[in-house]
Amino acid sequence: MKQRFVKILAIAVLNALALGVAHAQANRGCTNATVQGTFAYTSTGAIIKPPEIAGPVAEVGTQTFDGNGGTAATAMLSSNGTILPLTMTGSYKVNSDCTGTARLQVLTPFQAEIDVYFVIDSGGDGFQGMETNDGFVITRVARRLFPGRAI
Repeated sequence: MKQRFVKILAIAVLNALALGVAHAQANRGCTNATVQGTFAYTSTGAIIKPPEIAGPVAEVGTQTFDGNGGTAATAMLSSNGTILPLTMTGSYKVNSDCTGTARLQVLTPFQAEIDVYFVIDSGGDGFQGMETNDGFVITRVARRLFPGRAI
């Protein structure tokens, strides 16, 4: 009986330690500065509506985050097989749970606004996201150009 009690107590202590470590890591949190630096990214998917721009899309580029909520990007876009260079500026907000949102203004070759929801991964060296505009089914994956360094 005493030996069984010791085993149960040992398991309870180990569980408490594991939960404490997980809680401490979860409380480290993220801020706008977590993604400061330049990331290489790809976006793939499709635009469903409006009909005049509907079709498959793919994009490859770089996006720089200033650590204070400002961002800029340059990329090449394939829209229905037509290749177009893009330039964008915008703003972003990172939540303490390492999720965030961005609003990007496409400056060239056309005027548009894109909203993105993202989740930071790899200790801030990457993120995954999706565009949340109505009619857009597009995902993004990004990796820091110089992992482990903010700039």
